Amino acid sequence: MPEVINLDQEGWRVGEQLGAGGFGKVYLAQSGDGTPAVVKLIRKDPGAKRELLFEELDGLPNVVPVLDRGEWDDYWALVMPRAEKSLREYLDEVGGPLSADATVEVLVDIAGALVAIEDRCIVHRDIKPANILLLGGHWCLADFGISRYAEATTAPDTHKHAMTPPYAAPEQWRGDQATSATDVYATGLVAYELLAGQPPFLGPDYRRQHLGEDPGPLPNVPPRIQSLVAGCLNKSAQARPTPQNLLTQLRKSVQLASEGAQRLQQANQIAVSREAEVARQQSVARSEKERRHDLFEAAAKSWVHIVRILREQIAANAPAAKISKGFAWPLDGAESSVQKLLSIPLDPWLWSLNGAKLIVDPLRMAELQSGERSPFEVVAYSSVSIALRVSSDQRGYTGRSHSLWYCDARDPGVFRWYETAFFSLLGKSAFKPFALDPGRSAYGALSTVVDEYQVARKFTPIDQGDEEDFIERWMGWFADAAQGRLYSPRSMPEQDPSGSWRLGP
Repeated sequence: MPEVINLDQEGWRVGEQLGAGGFGKVYLAQSGDGTPAVVKLIRKDPGAKRELLFEELDGLPNVVPVLDRGEWDDYWALVMPRAEKSLREYLDEVGGPLSADATVEVLVDIAGALVAIEDRCIVHRDIKPANILLLGGHWCLADFGISRYAEATTAPDTHKHAMTPPYAAPEQWRGDQATSATDVYATGLVAYELLAGQPPFLGPDYRRQHLGEDPGPLPNVPPRIQSLVAGCLNKSAQARPTPQNLLTQLRKSVQLASEGAQRLQQANQIAVSREAEVARQQSVARSEKERRHDLFEAAAKSWVHIVRILREQIAANAPAAKISKGFAWPLDGAESSVQKLLSIPLDPWLWSLNGAKLIVDPLRMAELQSGERSPFEVVAYSSVSIALRVSSDQRGYTGRSHSLWYCDARDPGVFRWYETAFFSLLGKSAFKPFALDPGRSAYGALSTVVDEYQVARKFTPIDQGDEEDFIERWMGWFADAAQGRLYSPRSMPEQDPSGSWRLGP
């Protein structure tokens, strides 16, 4: 660092470094007339513009002002007054929860700042104790613009810096637009930490906690404050108090309440808790739906890749094979959305050669029906079959069919495409082995109870580098079928004592 950096208004003498974060470094600074300050240097990441960082906040109450701004080397520079301490430092000094009165004093200052910036249509996006500074006897918000800068940059690690996980609202985890309600949620998290001595959510899975869990109770806290904090932490942004309402309620909480008022406040707290539980359940349901949507999209892309390779290999090695299909996407066009994929006609891909048919059924989304119990989660499914023109032996054998499931069959939470197959102890099917869709019959075969249906082929991965074996296997069976040499397996495998299944024939 040079001794002096010159910005828009004047030169600043730079002292020792105070700290560093995801987007910059902070140094002690001093103006030419001796005014103490700090200078924050934020690296110029690609895609981020100067105006994203330099918010015009002059004169707003309880907002740390910017004394000077400009550029130095590869950094944007912000100069701010030197604060006495941050709320994080204050909490570390106290070493425990604050009283309700002390908490309200802090929150009134923060809420006043939220009201002021909402009037300017500004959202902070990263309210946390480290960004709340004690300046001139008031707690003030700092680091405006940093989060906007973070969200705009094209740097590959942007997302993890655009929010602070312990203080990020549900809508931030979903990638939705941040609003003043986002700042209210973060203020509720800060309030909870002041009253409890620690944040409500301690990780490591912050996303799941913010989207679907309720904070623990706040004992020995007046009902009005409990109710207000719970309202700020509502999973639904629309159900949170506005900044002005938050400030009004905080100021009212300072007043002594009569016995009747206290009883009414307790009743209000019950109502707020009920509303919060409804919002939590809705947030969990929405989060789960979005998770399944994302997994299905990943399954669709992988399925497209596998079927495309199969098509190319058949075209290269058996150009005489005739192909028929009911839809062009996804093998002959651009990638599509999940909604489009689910709306296309459910017709299979089919190749014919010398009377034998190789069939790949369309991709479908799996749904767990009431009363069904699956040993793992299935997101999507399809199947692949070889059908003979006539039976190739005296037992009426007409081909084989295998299930393709996108699931976490081996490692919980790790989803891949797997190939498996089934057989019937009653010998009902002309296909041996045969495919089953995810459902009661298939899940019965996977259970430890003896069922009519049993697993004929253990779950075998067919994606993420294992496509070659899958393609080779089915091309070989297709070749055998086209030459009249595909015969019924002599026997079906049995489930071994370990619970895994031996390879089928």
